[in-house]
Amino acid sequence: MGAARINRWLGHRGVKPGVFVLGLLPFVWLVWAAFNDLLGANPAEALIRSLGDWSLRFLVLVLAITPLRVMAGWPSLARLRRMVGLFVFFYACMHLLAYAWFDMEFDLPGIAADVVKRPFILVGFLAWTLLLALAATSFNRAIRALGAARWQMLHRAVYLIAGLAVLHFFWMRSGKNDFAEVAVYGAILAALLGWRLWRRMLRKPAAG
Repeated sequence: MGAARINRWLGHRGVKPGVFVLGLLPFVWLVWAAFNDLLGANPAEALIRSLGDWSLRFLVLVLAITPLRVMAGWPSLARLRRMVGLFVFFYACMHLLAYAWFDMEFDLPGIAADVVKRPFILVGFLAWTLLLALAATSFNRAIRALGAARWQMLHRAVYLIAGLAVLHFFWMRSGKNDFAEVAVYGAILAALLGWRLWRRMLRKPAAG
């Protein structure tokens, strides 16, 4: 199937609803698995970590859209970027909610103390705060209010979010000396961010 044909398919009006359903499937499965006791010996921990994993996976997907759009010649992919980005925020919110509920029983002073005491919780919370700012300004009205230049500058925070997310994951796994999955995510995100840096350097006019 040629690039033009795939691009036309991606522009079909049914693709967005399909992507929305696919994006919700992991959450639906996790809820179903929790109610049917399929999450192992520690279901609360499994649920918290799985929601965090899916947030990171969607972050990889949203950062992969632009390179894939450019290299594959699929400009219609751009229309899916906002939805995928909002799924990053959705799963991050569910990850935070599951932590606050199952780990901390909504003890707000305890949560605040935990954020200060444990660096990986602090880093994760900072990433979520930045995601909140991006989600709140992801709509056309916010783009018009901020202006395109300021909006783009704000949304470049996604690169910082990616770094914080990998650091959060690294510190979380460091207690068990399990870094294989962290290395995979770190390598993928480094490649995606490196591609953007390379493109930006190519666009700079030669000096002299």
